[in-house]
Amino acid sequence: MPQMHGGAAGAGTTVIAVRCPTCATLEDKVVDSRTSEDGVSIRRRRQCLACGARFTTFERLEEQPLMVVKRSGDRVPFERAKIESGVAAAAKGRPLSSEQIAELALSLEDELRLIGGDVTSERIGLAVLERLGELDQVAYVRFASVYKEFDRPEDFEREITLLQKSTAPKPRVEPSAGHR
Repeated sequence: MPQMHGGAAGAGTTVIAVRCPTCATLEDKVVDSRTSEDGVSIRRRRQCLACGARFTTFERLEEQPLMVVKRSGDRVPFERAKIESGVAAAAKGRPLSSEQIAELALSLEDELRLIGGDVTSERIGLAVLERLGELDQVAYVRFASVYKEFDRPEDFEREITLLQKSTAPKPRVEPSAGHR
């Protein structure tokens, strides 16, 4: 009986057989395997041992859903669109393109998926701030004002001071005349 490793049943599992779509027999053999064009699945050409019919199956890794743990303790699925809309609102009128915003959200999602498991909304917010600080400091302060719930002018001053400290170039130390 053929075995299919990985596949639609999930990572690490083995599918014992694939049912022939013509005669419903579980006996087949793989006659050709190749990686799909996008590189995320394997295309297998199979032949039924009972009726001779040929058919194609695809195997792909089943991704585990990325879950966000909110401040309230609720768990909700991660939605990249929420990151994009929040950053777009903070960047309104700023020289950030929609492509830059989409790339920010996608790179953040990729990083979070590599970490795996549940991720806190706090971690997501701080990661967005880190990326925005590199792209546009005005959008950074706008995002921070909503994310960190600013309610006084001093909150803005404190955040701008933190931003300036983290982005200021290190002072260059000139060698003294006696140390060459």
